[in-house]
Amino acid sequence: MSTLRTMTDVDAVVLVGHGAVPADCPRDLVTRLKALEGRRRATGTPVTNEEMALDTRIRAWPRTAGSDPYGAGLEALASSLRPLLGTARLVVAYNEFCAPTLEEAVAALAADGAHTVVVVPSMLTPGGVHSEIEIPETIARLRAAHPTLALRYAWPFDLDAVAALLADHIRR
Repeated sequence: MSTLRTMTDVDAVVLVGHGAVPADCPRDLVTRLKALEGRRRATGTPVTNEEMALDTRIRAWPRTAGSDPYGAGLEALASSLRPLLGTARLVVAYNEFCAPTLEEAVAALAADGAHTVVVVPSMLTPGGVHSEIEIPETIARLRAAHPTLALRYAWPFDLDAVAALLADHIRR
């Protein structure tokens, strides 16, 4: 396995996944959280204490590969990606339902002395709210909170390269 040649100035990479609700988490918690999020977005009001508490509770829910196969899959992808990154650290973060958040992951890397962090989503195609809106908004807040940290967003992906990856996989 070869390492990426352009990784010499990168201290860390954050692989951001969507996140999933664990199978054994009560659905009423998620339903209530989504209702509060929807109301907040529709009215432009700040996050309520109830919404924050529900979000924290769901993100902290105990997980196994059986109860959260998405999380297990993202961790498996991270394990395959890690040796390709040279000396750069790789951490996983999630948009919703799982911990750590992108904010938490970047804050930990900054506290650990990282200078250059590349954020890369696991979402491959354009058109998604997470990759096109939420992650860039979070990165903007993180840049303000950590002005000495160089944050790069490795997105959007080259769709020809994504198509080649998929075609290669199909041929196998």
